[in-house]
Amino acid sequence: MREIAMDLAKGCCVIHNGRLFDGNGTPSIPDGQVTIQDGVIRYAGPARVAPDAPISCARIDAEGGTIMPGLIESHFHPTYFNVAALEDLDIKYPVEYVTLLAAANARLALECGYTSARSGGSLFNIDVWMKKGIERGVLPGPRLAASGREICGVGGLMDWNPDFRKIGMEGLVLLVNGPDEARAAVRKLVKDGVEWVKTYPTGDAAAPDVNDHHTLCMTFDEMAAVVATAHNHGLKVTGHCRATEGIKNALRAGYDSLEHGTFMDAEALDLLLSRDVPVVPGLFFELASVQHGAAIGMSQRVIDGHKETLEGGAESCRRILAAGGRLGMGGDYGFAWNPHGDYARELSFFVNYVGIDPHVVLKCATRTGAEILGRAHELGTLEAGKLADVLVVDGDPLRNITILEDRKKFIAVMQGGIVKAGRLTESAWSQT
Repeated sequence: MREIAMDLAKGCCVIHNGRLFDGNGTPSIPDGQVTIQDGVIRYAGPARVAPDAPISCARIDAEGGTIMPGLIESHFHPTYFNVAALEDLDIKYPVEYVTLLAAANARLALECGYTSARSGGSLFNIDVWMKKGIERGVLPGPRLAASGREICGVGGLMDWNPDFRKIGMEGLVLLVNGPDEARAAVRKLVKDGVEWVKTYPTGDAAAPDVNDHHTLCMTFDEMAAVVATAHNHGLKVTGHCRATEGIKNALRAGYDSLEHGTFMDAEALDLLLSRDVPVVPGLFFELASVQHGAAIGMSQRVIDGHKETLEGGAESCRRILAAGGRLGMGGDYGFAWNPHGDYARELSFFVNYVGIDPHVVLKCATRTGAEILGRAHELGTLEAGKLADVLVVDGDPLRNITILEDRKKFIAVMQGGIVKAGRLTESAWSQT
């Protein structure tokens, strides 16, 4: 992939001849224009009232398509690659190779139109250093919020290596017994330089014997210790929350977001809304597990658990949005049956399976994603003063959301006013 500077980083660019979806969920503007100066949006609105731009400005023709914010993947696992079993997450490859794979996944995410992402957990400290590399231009990828290693209770969902192996879980998960160990784990992550602390309050359908999707994997005291320590150091906390009581524990402990939020009863929903905590459902993974589980050797018991998770999660999402809550878009990509590069299938799933309006889904994938990152003041919508992270699409995803699954439909993927992927980069290669 080659960047096209086009004098955009230090100059001016006008994107025109397309409908404008600004990320706020409002109807798109039929003939919109975005003007960029020095990597920042100076104007976004109807072309007919746009201020005059200098003649020297570069111009990008949207070809009658759509001008929209760059997408935000709110649950990104850069170090997952072709995972077929839980053990593949920590012992399949050496850290050196995982680092190379993670760099390839980051590049792929950007090529798929995702200009920002929040890590949902990473082997070792790879995502922290990847974030630095992306920011310094060492490698292409989404603007990244890092979380590093995850935290889970001993014997919980992520503690699968038996003690007789003597290999522990240090690469992927910090295992804790009690609040003192929970505090110590967070302090390690503080030293690592993470922004988000990822925990496992509950189990999952993937582990039906002792840690299924209705099981708790951390105590409330452990979770509260994580939050208090993390917040003391200015970090945010999220957690893999499927079981209803785990959701309530997380909300009462002060979590800043929830991953999945699968089985949400009325009391949990009230707690969620009272604190305005966003949820990242990551639900397409469940549909993929149901559809492909038998072919990859999942037991019927596990598949049935994923079916229950799928339907329970879909209903919870409908209720959250109907009540005025917030969802971010992102999923557990990197598994053999849910590979990296399919990120936008999450968006199609929410429109076509869950039944959410595409305007709402795209708002979740842009503006709400920026809110989750804590960067809504500079990302997530096309508004004057924000960074020029822009996706120019051949077609209208509000009419056909599946367009966003096809990278060939991307005219330009812009990050900070610079074209990083899309047809324009291909054109540049053909001219050299």
